[in-house]
Amino acid sequence: MSDLRPRIDPRRGDIEDDASSTKRRSLLSLAGSLLAEISIPKLAVAWIWLIVVPSLMLGIAPIVASIWLNKVSDKVASSLAGIWSAILLAGLVALGWFGGRRVLRLAERSFWSLNSLAVQPVYTACRETLRHFVGRRVSLGDAGIHGSTLHATSAVISGVLICGISLLILVLVWPSSHLWSDVAILSSPKHLAVVALANSLVLVSAYVAVAALVWAIADATMAPPRDLDGFATPPDGGRRWRLAHLSDIHVVGERYGFRIESGRSGPRGNERLRQVLARLEALHASDPLHAILITGDMTDAGLSTEWAEFLDALAQHPGLADIMLMVPGNHDLNIVDPANPARLDLPGSRNKRLRKVRMLAAMTAVQGARVRVVDQSGGRLGETLATTLTPHLDRMAAFADAGKPRLTRELSELWSRIFPMVLPPDRDDGLGIILLDSNADTHFSFTNALGMISMEQARGIAIASRQYPQACWVIALHHHLVEYPRAAKALSERIGTALINGNWFVRRLQLLAGRVVLMHGHRHVDWIGECAGFPIVSAPSPVMEATNDLDTCFYVHTLAAGPDRHLRLLPPERITIAGRPSSDD
Repeated sequence: MSDLRPRIDPRRGDIEDDASSTKRRSLLSLAGSLLAEISIPKLAVAWIWLIVVPSLMLGIAPIVASIWLNKVSDKVASSLAGIWSAILLAGLVALGWFGGRRVLRLAERSFWSLNSLAVQPVYTACRETLRHFVGRRVSLGDAGIHGSTLHATSAVISGVLICGISLLILVLVWPSSHLWSDVAILSSPKHLAVVALANSLVLVSAYVAVAALVWAIADATMAPPRDLDGFATPPDGGRRWRLAHLSDIHVVGERYGFRIESGRSGPRGNERLRQVLARLEALHASDPLHAILITGDMTDAGLSTEWAEFLDALAQHPGLADIMLMVPGNHDLNIVDPANPARLDLPGSRNKRLRKVRMLAAMTAVQGARVRVVDQSGGRLGETLATTLTPHLDRMAAFADAGKPRLTRELSELWSRIFPMVLPPDRDDGLGIILLDSNADTHFSFTNALGMISMEQARGIAIASRQYPQACWVIALHHHLVEYPRAAKALSERIGTALINGNWFVRRLQLLAGRVVLMHGHRHVDWIGECAGFPIVSAPSPVMEATNDLDTCFYVHTLAAGPDRHLRLLPPERITIAGRPSSDD
């Protein structure tokens, strides 16, 4: 039989497989494709829904409050005139009490929506841009600037710059704003909209002017990240735990499929995953692992076929599934179209909810009976993930089958409520694992890699640590908390993949310093360091950054805690996954 492989071998892919690859195409080239293919109507709707509507709600809130206060003050002045005035006054107070709280909650949600979509990303981008360009100058020989000085100076300059811009906006917009108004303004909806937008700009600008300086001082005084000086020695007594740390598996749904980021610069198919699972099986048999932690991007685009491949591969290793834990990555949730970075999801799109439903289903299958959801109202750990989701399974299945819009709100609230997930320690002084969702709520493939930690998740960590005050913790998330103390290849790496409020999150954890190790993936960078007293472990990808013939690796980490309850990171074991010659593809 003749050789069935044609000279142009489809197994090796072609330029179509590089459509969204940041390894094969420049950011400028991708941006050009985006501009040529972006849907202007969709972009306009998304802009109105995500920016304009929250701005209007925020700007209208002080107008509503001032109208209510004017009415109440008028009725107080005339309340002695008769019983009906007193009754009307009581009605206005009741309306303000019950309706005002809703207005305030709506204004608060609108404010924090604008903060996460625009304010903090701009501050972070400004800070990292300064650090990137100044850092390049330092690396080229300007050694007189110490790393910590660079860290502090760039934070202060970015804070002062953004504060100045905010004050300028405030001065320019102030004449058009009316934070205190009367009912006459309601007679002209057009004028009301203009005033509401101006009010919103005034409130946000005033907040940013103050917050930027606060953030700058906090960032400047926080110790910069640095490489780990050395690993700890085992303490006398105490306990040890072995954790295999994987990240960015990027399972594809086809035998010869390529990954979005790598294109033809990366491996094909899922053979590397099968090799990884086989090695883990052998490691677990020879010296049992406490847990296998995958810090996101189990799939390449959150597709059903990719999750099917992942779960089928894991089903061949039930012993590994019993100790596996995972957190969502941006590729599991935020990839709108693997072949087109110009695609965006409208707010309320069923496609993004479908990706979350798939992620929920996979997490339930793998870890649902072991991890627990934080009961925020009760201030304690609640039921397991599987039990929490049980009342919603029928509606989740109905949504997956028909995509009915009426279920999207319920699914969004459910998704927010289950994080953080906590694997409790087996005893009061044991090791617990906290699983976070660090993905920003983006709707655009081009911005899919941004991250943010919610206030609710930070509170959940505090609740879990209070319930187990003697325990040590591994906190797992997808995004890197701080920029690595090394020059980035490109500015886009620093601002396009950042955890927007990473510095805030590290500061928030200070009470747990000495008892926590932070583990993440996302950047495929092999780095172990520390920042502000916290060991930080960045996992390389055992799949990405290498074609089929090249070696990759992952690590097995050993953690130890002695009588002092200080969590130590011992020397890790590097596990190499050997490449295979191209003739074996």
